[in-house]
Amino acid sequence: MPVQIGAKPDSGFSDPLGMLQDCHRRIQFFVRVLGEVARRAQGRALTWEEWSAVEGAVRYFRESGPRHNRDEEESVFPRLRKLASGLLHAEMERLESEHEEAEALHEETVRLYAMWHAGHGLPQDEEARLLEVTERLRKLYEEHIRIEEEQVFPRAARSLDAATIATIGAEFKARRA
Repeated sequence: MPVQIGAKPDSGFSDPLGMLQDCHRRIQFFVRVLGEVARRAQGRALTWEEWSAVEGAVRYFRESGPRHNRDEEESVFPRLRKLASGLLHAEMERLESEHEEAEALHEETVRLYAMWHAGHGLPQDEEARLLEVTERLRKLYEEHIRIEEEQVFPRAARSLDAATIATIGAEFKARRA
């Protein structure tokens, strides 16, 4: 992802909730890339630049997506479940389900883009499917991120003590070792 002058630096392991939010900005960026390329390149072969952008997005979701989900599902959500109400429990269940849905949508996106690249174009029905899938990803992540950043992460920041936050950060670091 390009460096943005004046942007807040990414959070480190001492701020694992900030790391998750930083990751959300990258998720939003790469989902936009997948959707924009699908819209702009309809009816023709992908350019080298478009394919390169798609490969970068696919790589991000293949490498960082599962780790991000594990950070939430194995480090943050279980600790928060011990302290949270039933409503937040239901939201976390929904978020975990959306992780699975997003993974399936990413697999479909990869399949369609690979077919497009290999065949130098897509049949119209497959183009339409790619547009549908990338739009579903955009909407899914928009709401998913909103819930995490407006409900789950603020609750975690208020409820989890400094030692627990430090442990979560250490777990994030271990996943990246």
